[in-house]
Amino acid sequence: MIDYPLRRKDREISPEECVSILQQGNFCVLASLDAEHCPYATPLSYIYLNGKIYFHSAKEGHKIDNFRANPRCSIAVIGRTRPVYLKDFSTYYESVIVFGAIAEVSDLREKTAALTELARKYLPEHMDKVSQSIEKSLFRTAVYAVTIEKMTGKAKKEKK
Repeated sequence: MIDYPLRRKDREISPEECVSILQQGNFCVLASLDAEHCPYATPLSYIYLNGKIYFHSAKEGHKIDNFRANPRCSIAVIGRTRPVYLKDFSTYYESVIVFGAIAEVSDLREKTAALTELARKYLPEHMDKVSQSIEKSLFRTAVYAVTIEKMTGKAKKEKK
């Protein structure tokens, strides 16, 4: 992996701020490559858990074929944003880019934990139904984990 320096060092955020954005982000966009090196970007619901990014999926399809051809991926998470007009048009923003390798989760405990946390993040009011739902769909649902190898974050914040 080529280590590109961050162009706007003045907007670089700390690893702790990056993790906070990953924990609080609503959705991500995962970029993968197919066997012919054509990029494919997929919006996903996700969780950040134990230093990895997890998401669920069907067991087949375009992105799954891409993972099999090349496990390398990149994920973008956009945190808070707010368009502003100062001396010109601009946007206050925060974002994180993750680079890593993706693998299907085969351990049933890890898979169940990831699915449980996805439910807690997106539908916490229905946690009483999670165990039954996971049990019913566990073997037809794939869960993937992205092991983070590099993470960068940038933000343009309002000056106080």
